[in-house]
Amino acid sequence: MAETLLFNALRAALDEEMARDPSVFVLGEDVGHYGGSYKVTKDLYQKYGDLRLLDTPICENSFTGMAIGAAMTGLRPVIEGMNMGFLLLAFNQIANNAGMLRYTSGGNFKIPVVIRGPGGVGRQLGAEHSQRLEAYFQAVPGLKIVACSTPYNAKGLLKSAIRDDNPVLFFEHVLLYNLKEDLPEEEYLLPLDQAEVVREGSDITILTYSRMRYHVMKAVDSLVQAEIEPEVIDLISLKPLDMDTIAASVRKTHRVIIVEEDMKSGGIGAELTARITEELFDELDAPVVRLASQDIPTPYNGTMEAATIVQPADIVAAVEQML
Repeated sequence: MAETLLFNALRAALDEEMARDPSVFVLGEDVGHYGGSYKVTKDLYQKYGDLRLLDTPICENSFTGMAIGAAMTGLRPVIEGMNMGFLLLAFNQIANNAGMLRYTSGGNFKIPVVIRGPGGVGRQLGAEHSQRLEAYFQAVPGLKIVACSTPYNAKGLLKSAIRDDNPVLFFEHVLLYNLKEDLPEEEYLLPLDQAEVVREGSDITILTYSRMRYHVMKAVDSLVQAEIEPEVIDLISLKPLDMDTIAASVRKTHRVIIVEEDMKSGGIGAELTARITEELFDELDAPVVRLASQDIPTPYNGTMEAATIVQPADIVAAVEQML
């Protein structure tokens, strides 16, 4: 086991997959000589050359389209968005091309492309750099959506995403890159469609993902002192949702709170609530509760920024009220 920062876990995944498969390459703004905006590709150009760590112009729609074309011809591109919010400029390429070409070609083309990079509310990054795009893309057919949350799952999930023959949106949180964890020295891969039961409990199910996993666990420390035993599930796979793991927990606790950093209107929590209501209504002892960011652009002011997203105290209060 070796202690590894999350950004280095992602770098190790890229390094291993590029060494294993010469069709894997990375492209994006400053991914080569600069090493990426969060150093996920640091020094890899020295090992693999400038064509496999391809620095692009500031033109997201163009290089995303180029990567999808490369995927159609047999390469395995990994697109790094310097900030995931910038990939809204490539929405057409991701939705109409990456998501649909395998179907519209009658299966003649595979689209093994990974689109990854930092997102979420950081620390005073302003509205345009604090985007959460998971809700934007969850309605697009043909995409898989994954949100990593620990160094361990970041590495295993990225390796699996690169090997997948379908387009994978791979969300990393800007405030989680410096997390540390001991990682196995031997190779491992993790499934792209499974949630993780972070903590077993009996009183209430808390569904969450990405950075909110840590806000939830802070809240759990207070809840346990009040003799409340929450079950915490990190969704990891946002599309498709792992309803088997979710259903097993709901049948045990009969109460659900969803905690997300995404907007409440049309967010992942909205889809989850609908699925749970449709499939597990008779198991519920109370309505599903959603805790999410306020439906406003994220303020630059630090105090106001913190007020727009869910805090551990909000989670504690919601659980206590439900129980």
